[in-house]
Amino acid sequence: MADSSPPASRAVCTARAFPGNLVITAAEPEFAGQFGLSTREICGRRLLDLLYSPAPSRLQEQFIALSSGRRPRFTEKVTGKDGAGGLFHADITAISVRGRRGETSGVVVLLHHCTSAAPAPLQASEPSPADDEPVLNALDAQVLEGVARGESTVQLASRLYLSRQGIEYRIGQMLRRFDAPNRPALVSRAHALGVFAPGQWPPRVLPTRIKP
Repeated sequence: MADSSPPASRAVCTARAFPGNLVITAAEPEFAGQFGLSTREICGRRLLDLLYSPAPSRLQEQFIALSSGRRPRFTEKVTGKDGAGGLFHADITAISVRGRRGETSGVVVLLHHCTSAAPAPLQASEPSPADDEPVLNALDAQVLEGVARGESTVQLASRLYLSRQGIEYRIGQMLRRFDAPNRPALVSRAHALGVFAPGQWPPRVLPTRIKP
């Protein structure tokens, strides 16, 4: 566990989606490490206490609109403070995740650390799927993409021509497979495991993670 390792270019955390409260309930090690914290230490902290924006009121308004269901996602430039007291710049993408009744049940926040590194090394460092990395069938990939977009069970069932029970069954299977307690955690885990193509909206499962 080397503290000198360079910051990750992408990190994910799941925060509670309550206007003005956005308490972090789970975080990937890469996300917590950006702030010099462990995954245990960062839980319970307010996201807006860790991230700073040139227009703080705008950032808070964006999160309120997200958690109230008025918008599905947003992207903003922010500044954070690392464990040594230095500042880093990043782009965040916040995505609303809907519950079974269509309500906002969580917010997934992706942190893209801005560095001066050329894109070529980043591309070269992308891992190829190993045998133990999750690979989905085409239908499950579409369901997971819909969950990441914030679609409800009813919306997914209508779009994919499946029953609600069929959608719930497939999501339940993925919750167990990804060892996730709920939909926000499922999306967070999928991002952390590299299932989604980085930096894309709408979220797309990588072709290498879909069974031929």
